[in-house]
Amino acid sequence: MLDPATVFDGSGPLEDPLTDDVLRTVEAQLGRHLPTAYVDLARRHNGGSFARDAHPAPSRTSWAEDHVGVYTLAAIGRTARFSLCGEVGSAFWVAEWDYPDIGIYIADCPSAGHDMIALDYRSPGEPAVVHVDQQWNYQITILAPDFETFVTGLVDESEYDVDN
Repeated sequence: MLDPATVFDGSGPLEDPLTDDVLRTVEAQLGRHLPTAYVDLARRHNGGSFARDAHPAPSRTSWAEDHVGVYTLAAIGRTARFSLCGEVGSAFWVAEWDYPDIGIYIADCPSAGHDMIALDYRSPGEPAVVHVDQQWNYQITILAPDFETFVTGLVDESEYDVDN
């Protein structure tokens, strides 16, 4: 089980802890079931800034040669601006920025919207976590096979040579 104390940077959550009622309504609005690890984490700390700000990537992205920057995990809810069903939630990125409708956009990157992290539901089973790079014609790069693997794979960007 993911530990909020190591996942987030110590700042407050974006929304109150997730309840069953909110989960049902958010999943209904999104038309998809969220990964158990994401739901379990939101029940204890619902969205916020990551403690570690990068994830390895298997190939070059517009951000760097070997990784992507990450910033904030969206809350599961609708009241915070950056929650899955909030003002700049998952549907916003598809409708306003023309991101591909592959699943649910769950995390932003330091590029101010020019790349995003999503749960990719195009294949059956647990959704993979992908990087979608708007600057490179919405190139999709698989970062992790599931949400928990993605979160546990986060590292400090200072570990990378950022002059890529």
